[in-house]
Amino acid sequence: MNVLLFFAMTALVYAFAGACAAAPYIPSDGSKVVERLPSRASPIQRELMSLRAELTRNPKDLERATTLARRYIEQARIEGDPRYLGYAEAALAPWWQQRQAPDQVLVLRATLRQSTHQFALALSDLDTALQRDSGNAQAWLTRATVQSVTGDYAGAKGSCMRLHSRAPALVVQTCLSSVGSVNGEARASSAALKTSLAHHPDTDAETRVWVQTLLAEMDARLGDAAAADALFRQALGAGEPDSYLLAAYSDFLLDRGRAPEVARLLKDKGRIDALLLRYAIALKAMGAADAQAQAAALRSRFDAAVLRGDTVHQREQARFELALRGDAQSAVRLAKLNWAVQKEPADLRILVETAVASGDRAAAQTALDWIAKTKLEDRTIAAALAKLKAKA
Repeated sequence: MNVLLFFAMTALVYAFAGACAAAPYIPSDGSKVVERLPSRASPIQRELMSLRAELTRNPKDLERATTLARRYIEQARIEGDPRYLGYAEAALAPWWQQRQAPDQVLVLRATLRQSTHQFALALSDLDTALQRDSGNAQAWLTRATVQSVTGDYAGAKGSCMRLHSRAPALVVQTCLSSVGSVNGEARASSAALKTSLAHHPDTDAETRVWVQTLLAEMDARLGDAAAADALFRQALGAGEPDSYLLAAYSDFLLDRGRAPEVARLLKDKGRIDALLLRYAIALKAMGAADAQAQAAALRSRFDAAVLRGDTVHQREQARFELALRGDAQSAVRLAKLNWAVQKEPADLRILVETAVASGDRAAAQTALDWIAKTKLEDRTIAAALAKLKAKA
């Protein structure tokens, strides 16, 4: 995979995947299989074990440490397992507390920090790296992603523009289209990215899947369900899908009343909270006997997160409260707390939906003001707002 696009993929995924962490689970039956761990015989695990062993012998080997941290972050994205993020931080331990850490560490540390919503610290690391080297394309791309997640679209577009002549054309266009698609230029951004992807037929499979996923989300927001479905299916057909793609397609299917497809897609993915949430919602829509048990399992995980003081899960928890518990007041409270931190379309959507369900006019006005400011185009959010106006 192109290393530059890897950073964008990682940052975008972990803005979403804070809800992947799971609380400890103690089975009632000692014979029950809790989890199937990756085989040490797999090439990936052998590679990671080899890198870890080499780094243990020389923990201050910067090149080896950053290589291992990148590989761990990539595995966290692929498997949806947040433990790899902890392993990545451990690999960078000799430099983790250094304000003036090496550039490679600063960019990786920023990626890890934003995964736990430490956006200000992430941007500080990236700014330090860019003050040293204004041509650091990885830092510009990661900075653009963090700025986009936090709703600073002007800043994000500016960071994307700094990639010109520093990154491949498809990377630049992906960056610009991701920002433009949520800032009043949805159709033009989608068309430009589709053209760029078509002009790069030799793009590696993983990068192509990621671009297809972004395009599918754009088309879904624009209301072109057929195009979105085709893109999602292309991405899914390229190999083992990561947790982000599975969640995005599940949301698309749930919006269109295709819960049985979601249940089949996510049946064995319950280890990841974000996917268990969608699985439980699908089971409830189907009236499945197991729906209540899955919701109870998810609730225990969210309760454990609250006890830990973990606030990264608020978007998914708000959706849980609304869709599975029917507690609109708790849901809108969580949605507002989440909105204060991050401002992706999914964050706006849960804010709108909880505002409609709870009758919270202040939350609704916040959403309306944001749409007016950014000119966001999203058919699903627009439909939810129409329900609010109908109630008025």
